[in-house]
Amino acid sequence: MTSRTRGRAPRPYVAGLAAASLTLAGCSLAGEGDGAADAGGAEGGELTVVTHDSFALTEELIEMFEAESGYDLTFVAPGDGGALVNQLILTKDSPLGDVVFGIDNSFAARAIDEGVLEPYSSPALPPSARDYAVDDAGSLTPVDMGDVCVNVDHQWFADAGIPEPATLQDLADPAYKDLLVVTNPATSSPGLAFLLATVGAFGPDGWQQYWQQLRDNGVKVVEGWSDAYYVDFSGSEGAGPRPLVVSYASSPAAEVPEDGAEPRTGALLDTCFRQVEYAGVLEGAQNPEGARAFVDFLLSEEVQADIPGQMYMYPVDNQVPLPGSWLEFAPLAEKPFEVAPADISAHREEWIAAWTETVIG
Repeated sequence: MTSRTRGRAPRPYVAGLAAASLTLAGCSLAGEGDGAADAGGAEGGELTVVTHDSFALTEELIEMFEAESGYDLTFVAPGDGGALVNQLILTKDSPLGDVVFGIDNSFAARAIDEGVLEPYSSPALPPSARDYAVDDAGSLTPVDMGDVCVNVDHQWFADAGIPEPATLQDLADPAYKDLLVVTNPATSSPGLAFLLATVGAFGPDGWQQYWQQLRDNGVKVVEGWSDAYYVDFSGSEGAGPRPLVVSYASSPAAEVPEDGAEPRTGALLDTCFRQVEYAGVLEGAQNPEGARAFVDFLLSEEVQADIPGQMYMYPVDNQVPLPGSWLEFAPLAEKPFEVAPADISAHREEWIAAWTETVIG
């Protein structure tokens, strides 16, 4: 999963989170909109969920949704976020399933423009999620979000006696030559998000010049996040030669030692692009009622609380308590760089091609 795997460790970062989230006290997980839960519970049936290949929820939550709604879930994962949207477009006359999760703001406008989604405005949408809406029609429902940022190995810089960089501009300084590893935006979701951060920071007329400066300063490009983070980065397992890597603001929370001490890594919060992931009802779905129920389910308090531990993203409901390690070591950026979804849809391939020519040659 090198193209989509986000910055999370293979081990759970906080014991008992999943168990705590399952103390439901009679809460309904099957959804509240349009009578979907009642219809599902009464009639049952099949419900096919199409996701990217990093989707994960605690199995008990999935089983409880099935038990309460009466739906039997089947999951289809055609690939990373980009492959997911491509497959939805190619199969829109015969949809892969009923409901989709994992379209992000890099591909949201394209999915909407191609007509693969049936609008649905969930009554379960929390107020804190409304700012992440792609349009007013309810084409997609925001479910989680996170910041793609440069991560830094604090210990490396302390040992080297070199001040840490703080901004995108700093990364082009000769003091940081040969210290940064990034992922290719043509093959990596974090890589694309970081490219978009530079477009947002330097504008459509300035970002290529910035990447030329990074190239001249020895930036290394690899195909996927796992290689960048676990092979080239010095901060996670301490074996790589480079103390700066493109990852997630949540990644340092996975590096907290077992004794609870501060992790050796952190996120540079002035280098971030905010990634938002959405769910939606697929146009032509065989089970649109169940699809709406599943969207509601993803917004339930129990699922929102499960997202950090399973997918290393923030819940869109800001009233859901976060793990302690996140509160201390995984803060979100106050002012992430932004690019409008419509601009991303119009220029994404052009920008990737220009990046490739500039950086790879």
